[in-house]
Amino acid sequence: MPLTLPTDELSSWIRLSLEPGLGPAQARGLLAVAGLPQDVYASSISQLTKLLPPPLAQQLNAAPTEDVRGAIDAALKWLDHPQHHILTLADPGYPRSLLDIHDPPLLLYVNGAVSLLSRPGIAIVGARSATVAGTDNARAFARYLAEQGWSIASGLALGIDAAAHEGALAAGARGGSTIAVLGTGIDIVYPARNRELAHRIAGEGALVSEFPLGTRALPYQFPKRNRLVAGLSRGVLVVEAARQSGSLITARLAAEMGREVFAIPGSIHSPLSRGCHALIRQGAKLVESGQDIREELGAPGLASSTQAPPASNNASSSCAASAPPDGDAARLLETLGYDPVHIDQLAARSGMDLPRLNACLLELELSEHVFRHDDGRFQRRRTAVAPAGQRLYDDRQSS
Repeated sequence: MPLTLPTDELSSWIRLSLEPGLGPAQARGLLAVAGLPQDVYASSISQLTKLLPPPLAQQLNAAPTEDVRGAIDAALKWLDHPQHHILTLADPGYPRSLLDIHDPPLLLYVNGAVSLLSRPGIAIVGARSATVAGTDNARAFARYLAEQGWSIASGLALGIDAAAHEGALAAGARGGSTIAVLGTGIDIVYPARNRELAHRIAGEGALVSEFPLGTRALPYQFPKRNRLVAGLSRGVLVVEAARQSGSLITARLAAEMGREVFAIPGSIHSPLSRGCHALIRQGAKLVESGQDIREELGAPGLASSTQAPPASNNASSSCAASAPPDGDAARLLETLGYDPVHIDQLAARSGMDLPRLNACLLELELSEHVFRHDDGRFQRRRTAVAPAGQRLYDDRQSS
């Protein structure tokens, strides 16, 4: 549990994080010289002027402004909830993994299980506009890794992030659970569509933010969030990403921090595979299964079993395919391959007439062997969706 600080000491920490014009690096410099925040505020103007421009030294030597005082009071009131915590840089519970990065936040606001921040973690990130196959893979990998005892970190964005959180939660109470790092104040859910998911994470995992309460979503805040996602993790898995993607920023930051970077390959025709392929060319480890990651990073030793879960239990209900198809549907599935295909291409490949082709496609969609893209193309669900601990690709060749 976080330290229970006297109100005046905690208020000094909160104020230091809120000071207008005072950057985090300057604040850490002050702490390195003066000690704790209350020592900073007890310093004379002449002492502060040695470290700061005179106007800023005068600001810190004076009483807090009305706006800052109000923000401090709001944070103290927020702490009244038993699930709400503030970790300071001086707190023994502050995650050691973040102390290794060059710009650790002064404060972390945590809603949920604060102990998760010290558990071995793996980040799973990717595109907001993810494909169905991508979100299936994110859920399955997250669930498998969480069942092994890893805490799954991501950024609560739409697409891959949300699917990763969902997969980790599906591992249940004995799994490693999930941490959502926010690019807003911890009292704001962005995007709003993930509100229900955020409430689940607060109850079963942890929401984390370095931003003051009430901070709304602004573009420059999300790269800052990404560095915490990477910092909290021993490795980062990129599931789908375009060439210009925030997920690639997370991967680059992870590599700079000495973390492992993993990427799932995809179709050479998909724009959302290009970021992953670029990472692989740059040295990221290509992964086809959760077992690949486990072999690289080892196991945290928190799970009751070291075996990859069976297909029927590993993926979420939206990922688990039913019994293998037979007859024309089975032949069509083999013909489909793994890239998205228009129905006219399928007709040419399979030789089926349109009524029979549509009937088979409907059967395959209902049994969740195939899904339809928004543009009308059909794509086979990869065989790794349901056991992420096994191989992503089926090695059988089409007959």
